[in-house]
Amino acid sequence: MAFNYDKYLRLEKMPTLWCWGCGDGVILKAFIRAVDELGWSKDDVCVVSGIGCSGRFSSYVDFNTVHTTHGRTIAFATGIKLANPSKHVVCVAGDGDALAIGGNHTIHGCRRNIDINFILINNFIYGLTNSQTSPTTPQGMWTVSQQAGNIDPTFDACKLAIAAGASFVGRETVNDPRKLEKLFIKGFEHKGFSFLEALSNCHINLGRKNKMASAMDNLAWIDSITASKAKYEKMDEDEKLNIFPTGILYHNEKAAEYCDMYEEVKKVHQGKRKTITQNDFEKKI
Repeated sequence: MAFNYDKYLRLEKMPTLWCWGCGDGVILKAFIRAVDELGWSKDDVCVVSGIGCSGRFSSYVDFNTVHTTHGRTIAFATGIKLANPSKHVVCVAGDGDALAIGGNHTIHGCRRNIDINFILINNFIYGLTNSQTSPTTPQGMWTVSQQAGNIDPTFDACKLAIAAGASFVGRETVNDPRKLEKLFIKGFEHKGFSFLEALSNCHINLGRKNKMASAMDNLAWIDSITASKAKYEKMDEDEKLNIFPTGILYHNEKAAEYCDMYEEVKKVHQGKRKTITQNDFEKKI
């Protein structure tokens, strides 16, 4: 029996405005299937998106949605989650939105370990605004803003998230939608900040300007720069260069969650306890 996506979509917004062959549609479907698998009520989900191609995500899904300003998805989502701790809050942002203008908020969302599910759609470029260098653009690639080739060092977003304190970190690609769906399910089940990186193609504004003229060429390149975590860990150090491991990369179930800690602060102000110490919570490090 075919999966019924219609009940999760705003059909009046269809078809999407994403380019033909864009991986954002694959990520959207994986997200919907994960929500369906977990049996979440649409009324209990809030999807927060920012600016860029990924920003359209909140327009297409029939949940509670907030379309925010550039780089501010986690700031908005933090307020939503603290006010509604029992609800499921999902942020969707691109690599430019999350790691450039929004990099500060991403770091502090990870550091606080607030129970937000953060989907980073990484297509290695500013796609919507026509090919400027993003924090994840590989060195040497042509961009509008670095036409001689990008010389900026490249972020490994998952390493950044782990170092900043996120308690669940994983990465998959649009080449394997089922693995992406399973990663979303695991991340959504986790209580704490779930950092879920989805490597996606932008063959229009990255690929065809860097000798990857079709979506399939761009996807083949993504496949060439990724390896499963198990395979990656068996590689020599020189083989690991410029390769991104996929799968669940870090999972800490014992890290204290921010909304729970905030409840303890409220008890202090209500006179139900005197103070809070570090010993009240599990140490993250």
